[in-house]
Amino acid sequence: MRAALLQIAVRPEETVSERRARAARLVREQHRADLVVLPELWTVGAFSFDAFREHAEPVDGATAAVMSEAAAQARVWLHAGSIVERGAEGTLYNTSLVFAPDGALHRSYRKIHRFGFDRGEAALLGRGEETVTVVPADGGPTAGLATCYDLRFPEQFRLLVDAGAEMFLLPAGWPAARRAHWSLLTRARAVESQAYVLACCTAGTHAGVEQAGHSVVVDPWGEVLAEAGPDEETLVVDLDPALVAKVRAEFPVLRDRVLGVPALR
Repeated sequence: MRAALLQIAVRPEETVSERRARAARLVREQHRADLVVLPELWTVGAFSFDAFREHAEPVDGATAAVMSEAAAQARVWLHAGSIVERGAEGTLYNTSLVFAPDGALHRSYRKIHRFGFDRGEAALLGRGEETVTVVPADGGPTAGLATCYDLRFPEQFRLLVDAGAEMFLLPAGWPAARRAHWSLLTRARAVESQAYVLACCTAGTHAGVEQAGHSVVVDPWGEVLAEAGPDEETLVVDLDPALVAKVRAEFPVLRDRVLGVPALR
């Protein structure tokens, strides 16, 4: 299985429509891949809070139309990163879109953990209410969906493992100031879940916040298979889906989980 992570920058000189077209071109160029992943909120920028409402769109809006066409042309599974979704009731969400190789919108996921500590995203966006997995019809590995700040909450990944996840697809707009946490947590989620982690971050600087870049693919043993630098880059890596079952059988740590331990009194 070949995966491509498109670590793109949110360039201030680009319009949103120009960036959509550029991202679609990059997706089409990965027609030899099976899976392509884009970063979080790449249309507007994860820290461009003032632009969220202006560029919010429905899940079947302009970004979905462009990404659907690109997925179908490349014949790939496409995690199109996330958009600022305008829900039917007017609430905004940070919503990931996953397209099948025929261009159909397969699943969407509203980010559960919103960053900002009562400011920014946490104040402007609604919270997702459910974990989401993607089960490819072609027999590929089951993927659990998470977004950026979700990475800090291992209980969400445990729920995804219980739902059958063998890999995690994680788009992000992670700040460079906390890149060490990004490197640590992507490996931790892989090791504790015995699953692949494909984490795609934005590059460059937007809204005055330098981005971490360093998109990464981690295997179920916690080994880094490929890692990007700080600038725009396409990261391509071949994965062995059978490795997940092999690792879980040889080192059955998930079997030894103890649930429902009483709290200390």
